Amino acid sequence: MAGNTFGNIFRVSTFGESHGKAIGGVIDGCPSEITLDFDAIQNDLNRRKPGQSAIVTQRKEPDEVEFYSGIFEGKTTGTPIGFAIHNTNQKSQDYGHIKDSYRPSHADYVYDKKYGFRDYRGGGRSSARETASRVVAGAIAKQFLKGIEIQAFVSQVGNMSLGRHYTELDLSLTESNAVRCPDLKMATKMEEYIKSIKKDGDTIGGIITCVAKNVPIGLGEPVFDKLHAELGKAMLSINAVKGFEYGSGFEGVKMKGSEHNDQFNKDGSTKTNYSGGIQGGISNGMDIYFNVAFKPVATVIQGYETIDKDGNSIKTQGKGRHDPCVVPRAVPIVEAMTALVLADYALQNRSIKL
Repeated sequence: MAGNTFGNIFRVSTFGESHGKAIGGVIDGCPSEITLDFDAIQNDLNRRKPGQSAIVTQRKEPDEVEFYSGIFEGKTTGTPIGFAIHNTNQKSQDYGHIKDSYRPSHADYVYDKKYGFRDYRGGGRSSARETASRVVAGAIAKQFLKGIEIQAFVSQVGNMSLGRHYTELDLSLTESNAVRCPDLKMATKMEEYIKSIKKDGDTIGGIITCVAKNVPIGLGEPVFDKLHAELGKAMLSINAVKGFEYGSGFEGVKMKGSEHNDQFNKDGSTKTNYSGGIQGGISNGMDIYFNVAFKPVATVIQGYETIDKDGNSIKTQGKGRHDPCVVPRAVPIVEAMTALVLADYALQNRSIKL
């Protein structure tokens, strides 16, 4: 299996399966002498871990990261950083019923056809549990990106949308509720809606908005390596993501060019920011902001029809512990992937001071 490494200079390779002994990764290309805040790294993992509230999967994992290399006396050494997160609460028996059949809209069928064999326990390598390793790498990338602030939040669940630009919100409220929505009234409504969806044995999707502030001018390369193209790739590599839009996004098609153009101030900043902080694939110093759309989780705790390995139609039912809505736990994942992209481009252009 290829495709387990992300990045060009600041690179992370992840390993492990949902129900294996551990998941983890190796970070290569991280600069030396970065003093690490281990509590901050663990905090990001805690924001992603299962079992943290009534509206997420009830799998109980401490998700405590152990570092094995690349760090000495609290600082990075410049050598590969190896780490692992041990799995402690697997219930592999919950997946015995799908050993010889395929769950709709999962990777089961294509994994089996591509590799001729699959780990059916919790989806194996295709499980979103792999993203915990990304969060570790992203948390370290954040500490390299001094001065750059990256914050994501839930802006929509199903049809329930904030309907406001991020500049109109108090983002400091994001972590004050289980949904991670900075509008407390809407967060309460979203939480109740997710609970009702869970009660029905169903799932619902949502949107996460991410903002990166204080990004210096010059990150990104023209033509094929545009900054927004790499951010799009990063976001679309996250489990359950179905869409990515930055700046004005799809709403921009409703505007005329004279309305959409970001006029300059004398200092080079712009009066508006429909460009989303990126022009010609290169950061322009304004806020970078984008939306990431997540589909409803494919596992529903209901009866459904599918096929087995022999192509026979069968009836079965979803089992196990699953998220009724993935977006509350995906917030730190979106932040992590953003940090990995920005760190990689910063190292490609060392003339830019962070």
